[in-house]
Amino acid sequence: MFVVTGATGHLGSQIVDRLLERAPAHDVGVSVRDVDKAAGLAERGVRVRAGDFTDPDTLAHAFEGAGAVLVVSAAIRGAGAFVANRAAIDAAHAAGAKRILYTSHQAASRGSLFAAQLTHAATEEYLVGLGIPFTALRNGFYASTLGYSIGAALETGQLVAPADGPVSWTAHADLAEAAAIALAEDGVLDGITAPLTASEMLDLAAVAGILTEITGRAITRVVVDDEEWKTAAVDRGMPAAAADFTLGIYRAARRGEFAVTDPTLETLIGRRPTSARSVLEAIVAQR
Repeated sequence: MFVVTGATGHLGSQIVDRLLERAPAHDVGVSVRDVDKAAGLAERGVRVRAGDFTDPDTLAHAFEGAGAVLVVSAAIRGAGAFVANRAAIDAAHAAGAKRILYTSHQAASRGSLFAAQLTHAATEEYLVGLGIPFTALRNGFYASTLGYSIGAALETGQLVAPADGPVSWTAHADLAEAAAIALAEDGVLDGITAPLTASEMLDLAAVAGILTEITGRAITRVVVDDEEWKTAAVDRGMPAAAADFTLGIYRAARRGEFAVTDPTLETLIGRRPTSARSVLEAIVAQR
């Protein structure tokens, strides 16, 4: 049985959809915190069980009988994220899973300026240390997060943010397809993968240019000092810790941590990955 965690989330739900194209529903299980949100999956014949990384005792039942478990990284900031990921990995191992997959990040590194990458690096190291077959999916930076950057810009005509750098913005749908393939097919992706990225890199100045073309309205990129940006963000209601976390993205981007493209994703899914422009068009259309 294949078990996917976080199956009601943005990425996990799409992974399950793609997996069901490759495996019968009775061979697919999901571990979710709220089983009611997965009622649609249960109706499709998927095994739905409650599991919470922060309550490891729930995971033995959620992972029971799993041959392979895909651990979608915990959506937690700080040290608790690694603890949660480790709990899920340990539970999968204890349940007898022959293979464990984990959604890592293209820039996973102990030396990253973006705190989330330290968690991914620690989790990868833990998987290596277990000595069992694993796959760490080094996902490209999620293109959907551009929605947070451009919301105000669509209203004001100014994309205001700290200095940044090129990012290989990658669509959830493409990464979900890659994860489903890696889960369903042994040997396709083993160990720590190459970066699973889209084919192009864009900084926010390029994003502003695309938005100008899409909307027909001038969108100007405005660079502000880190602390100036943080003060404004906190004044708008963002918790200071969240602002510091977000600043880490800009600092890592301008150091070039996300300035990577690789053909692995395109080869795996058999088509050119979704462009950042397509994602931006979808975001604008939903506004």
